[in-house]
Order: sequence, then C-alpha cells, then structure tokens
Amino acid sequence: MKNDLNIRDEEILLLGLCRMSFDVEITVMLQALTETITDWNYFYSLAKAHGVSALVYHNLEKLNFLQFIPKEVTDSLRTSLMASLSRNIRNTEAMIEVLKLLNPENIKTVLLKGLALELSVYGNAGLRQMTDVDVLVTRKNCMKAREILMNHGFISLPVKSVFHKPIMADIGKHLPSLIKDGFSFELHHELFGTGKNILTEMLYESSYETEIKAEKTFIPKAQIFFLYLVKHLYLHEMNNESQLRLYADLVILIEKYRDEIINYDLIVYAKQADMSEILAWRLEPLRDLWGISFPEWLNDFINKWYSPASINKFVFFLKSPRDNPAGNKALLYRYVFDEVPGIHRKILFLLGDLFPTIEFMKNRYTCKSVWKALMYYPLRWGKVWYLIRA
Repeated sequence: MKNDLNIRDEEILLLGLCRMSFDVEITVMLQALTETITDWNYFYSLAKAHGVSALVYHNLEKLNFLQFIPKEVTDSLRTSLMASLSRNIRNTEAMIEVLKLLNPENIKTVLLKGLALELSVYGNAGLRQMTDVDVLVTRKNCMKAREILMNHGFISLPVKSVFHKPIMADIGKHLPSLIKDGFSFELHHELFGTGKNILTEMLYESSYETEIKAEKTFIPKAQIFFLYLVKHLYLHEMNNESQLRLYADLVILIEKYRDEIINYDLIVYAKQADMSEILAWRLEPLRDLWGISFPEWLNDFINKWYSPASINKFVFFLKSPRDNPAGNKALLYRYVFDEVPGIHRKILFLLGDLFPTIEFMKNRYTCKSVWKALMYYPLRWGKVWYLIRA
C-alpha cells in the first residue's frame, strides 16, 4: 500500500480486511495496525458506512484479531454479520420462489451482483451484504417475467411517467423494482449500455448453471462478470453513492479467479465496451492500495490512463462514502439520455422526465398536496438545461 497518501491507519486496516486471502506479510502488517489503532469508533463507522462490517468481523475473527478490539465494537460488528446472514437467507429463499415461477416458463435467469457473489466467492455465509436481488434475463423475456411475478403477488414500484411505460424495456439498466413481503427484486435486461449488447449477450450465454435447493439458475463467468461489476461501480460513483464493498467484490474475484480474469481479453472487452479508462482507474487502487500484483502489460495499460485525480478521488470516497454532493449532474443525465435507443424513445424519455406523475412528484419532493406537487414541475424542466450544458 502507498505511504504518501493521506490515509489513516484505521482506513488502511479497513482496506486490508476487504479480502478473503491473507498471506504472512499482509497478516503481520494488519496485526501491527490492529494493535496500535485507538479510534475504533471511527473504524466501525467506516466499516458500516461502506457496507463491509460483516466481512470485516469475519476476517478479524479468522485472523484472531478480536482480542485487540474493544468489546462494544466487536459486538456491533458481529451483529452486522448476523443481520447480513439473516437477510441473505431471506433473499435466497425468496429467490427460490421466483425461480419456481420462471423456470417452468423456460426463462433463464442469471444472478448478478450480491447474490451471485455471495454464492460464488464469499462462501454463502452472509459476508456479502446486500439489500435486494438482481438477475439478468433477455430483453425478449423481461416483460414476460415481470408479468408472471406481478400475477403472483409482486408489486411494482411506480413508473415515473405514462410516457415511460411504452419504453420500460428500453430505458435504464432494469425494469422498476418488484416488491413482495419485503423482498426487492430487479429484472435487468442490459448491462453495458446501448450498442454493447454483444457483451451482455456474452455474459448471459456463457454463464454456468448452478442450483439453489434444486432450482436451476446461472452465475456469470468471472472475467465478463468482473468487467460488469467495474461498470456498475463506475455508475454508482458517477452518482456519488458507492461503497467499499463494490471494490471488495473486485478484489475477492481476482483472488479466486485471477488467471481467468487477468489476461489480454480483459482489455479487449473493455475497449469494446468503451470502458478502457473506467477499467484502468478502478484497477489502480487495487494495485496501489490493496497491493495486488499485475503483469507488466496490465500495469502499462493502467499507467496509460493514469490521472492523479483518480486515486485522490478514491481516497476522498474512502473517508467520506456518504452525503457527498452530487457530481456533474448534467454529465450524468446526458449519459442516461444517450443510452436510450432511437430518437422517438429519447423524446418519450425526456417527456417522462419533464412531466412525471403526480404520485411521483409527491414522493420525490415530500409533499402531500397535489397543488404543492404541481408547483415543483418547473424544477423538472431543468432537465433540458442539463442536456444543453452537457
């Protein structure tokens, strides 16, 4: 890890614990940190804010470091692990019910993000904290799957506008979330953006079959999954809503599937997805802060896109994962707008943003009165200014 950055010992320890494998050198370094740290409340608050407290407790216990930590902190960390394990069990059971509905209709579901990682690399022990379950289905099947689930008690979050209803399968990364008994489920139909469908198809078609209590589902192969998670992380960072757990996913995937991920195809696929800079900027902290070694050709790739802003931005995010001001809203909105295919769909998308439903406006601006909600509509029209500015 680099010493010339303004990173506190508590933050270095947190980074070091966001992995699953520990060699002797790393273990000795982390023990030295654990024995000298005094601000354990700050350490715990960061672990909680970054969504890694369950993983951190597991690793502290695994390394026999709990003896160096105040009991109230270890108790809080352990509570996080138990809560995560309970939540993941509930999500898994709910996902089994989804599979029982979709499998008879020959709708192939590929698990994404949290549940896929929990089952494939975290050991299905509650270590990967998650709130909902995401799956990928084909664009052809996404509306069919949505209808099946809604016919069996799932309730959809409201669509923002009547203008968006005809193009639900063409805007955004997934359909509106479906909710049942506290379980939140998202149907994705596109992962890498407009014009990059070949990569989404590759992830979908190459995924390998697994079972959850005899119900068939699929998990992506490591390399294309890794690239998708980098893209997912990038989009969260654009909106200033990321967490360290998303970097931990990348670290742990490399630990388990290094040879499958780190080869020339990674750069080839990144270029196809227009993600070369995005990939390089996310690999940099894995190399410079986690100490993951890369071959020379990959270091050359990272250095080609080097910018001091990338690692400095990461350090700022590490210290302050929440309540940061939004970034360039105009740039983010232009990105979302450009991802909508076709002129007529873009027009419908923009109209939907300019004229959402009253219910959306009441929720968005926290007002109970229809008349008060109407007063906020001029704020929506600023979306046009976003497009002009970007």
